[in-house]
Amino acid sequence: MAKKFIVLKFGGTSLKTAELREKVAQKIINTFESGYQPVVVVSAIGRKGDPYATDTLLNFAYEVYRDLPAREADLLMACGEIISGVIMVNTLAKFGYKAKLFTGAQAGIITDDNYSSASILKIKTDKLLKAVEDGYIPVVCGFQGATEDGEITTLGRGGSDTTAAALGVALRAEFIDIYTDVEGIKTADPRIVEDAKTLDVVTYNEISQLAQEGAKVIHPRAVEIAMQKNIPLRIKSTLTDGEGTLVTSYAEVYGEAIEVIRDRIITGIAHISGVTQIKILKEDTPEIANLAQKVFKGLALAEISVDFINISPEGLAFTVKGEVTEKAIEVLENMGFNPRIRRNCAKIAAVGAGMTGVPGVMAKIVEALTREQVEILQSTDSYTTIWVLVAGEDMEKAVRAIHRAFKLNL
Repeated sequence: MAKKFIVLKFGGTSLKTAELREKVAQKIINTFESGYQPVVVVSAIGRKGDPYATDTLLNFAYEVYRDLPAREADLLMACGEIISGVIMVNTLAKFGYKAKLFTGAQAGIITDDNYSSASILKIKTDKLLKAVEDGYIPVVCGFQGATEDGEITTLGRGGSDTTAAALGVALRAEFIDIYTDVEGIKTADPRIVEDAKTLDVVTYNEISQLAQEGAKVIHPRAVEIAMQKNIPLRIKSTLTDGEGTLVTSYAEVYGEAIEVIRDRIITGIAHISGVTQIKILKEDTPEIANLAQKVFKGLALAEISVDFINISPEGLAFTVKGEVTEKAIEVLENMGFNPRIRRNCAKIAAVGAGMTGVPGVMAKIVEALTREQVEILQSTDSYTTIWVLVAGEDMEKAVRAIHRAFKLNL
């Protein structure tokens, strides 16, 4: 009889204390006892400042010398998940369950050689399946893999989510469960909107967009991997036994099975703070032809990523991350441009697959922000997302206003 796999991923905050690790072990055991075969993915224990967190390990090396080679950095960063995995195997053993730890390489995760941000090329599941046949619960170190010739690599920030999703696809899992310290995906950041609601169900596209725009519950790359094989994701809390948020296909959410969801125009609101708006107007540089082409090519050559791009006959506006503002200004001025700079802006995204083809959504956002005297510095939209750029000091007020306008707390 074929095994029914569920991949369970636990983040660093879920593994920080012995008490939490025992809660994690119980969720793994409950999955096993309910007839499913759990495959566990763990992150490094805790966050920056905690003894075995990834950033703590890196800072230990940086105290010696700041310029750590990428290959050695990956070897160091891979240690955090190994420590976490060993402790989890031992925690399960305490409750009488056999578990076996696999590094990313031992789990068969083959990547390219792009150190610190490697991409998974394939997964050889034979060792994991053999462990399952022998009665073990596999525990896999997230965030890591190895090249074909055995060089250890890491998958970039959020890499444990990516590991879980890739294993879920490789094992044809029934579900991929992502456990965090929140109850599920919220309609907005609960630190800003006190009555933000936990969503029962969202589409892959919606959560991917929310994640890209600042929601930190799951990495967008993991969503994209799960979506390829239509494997449902569940975002759950380590601390409670709630159902959390189900992430699945548009047909499942907006089809007849969940008809009531059709009325949901906006699913959630995400935000990114600390961005800089840059405007380059033709009135400031009237003699320069092919303005946009030259600006974006120059910034690309300087490895500066741009976002929120508006191009018009008058010129162009875009944003960059706050930390690269000075570099961007220098590049543009060296090219002969006179950029207009507005620092400390915030990008707010209203996301919802239900807005497609519905008139008046932007009007409602503008009305809500105008009522709160929030100036819109830029805006743009797609089929499922409307973005507005506001001053940083207006960010929280703007998020609350949009959340209230679309009654997302109900």
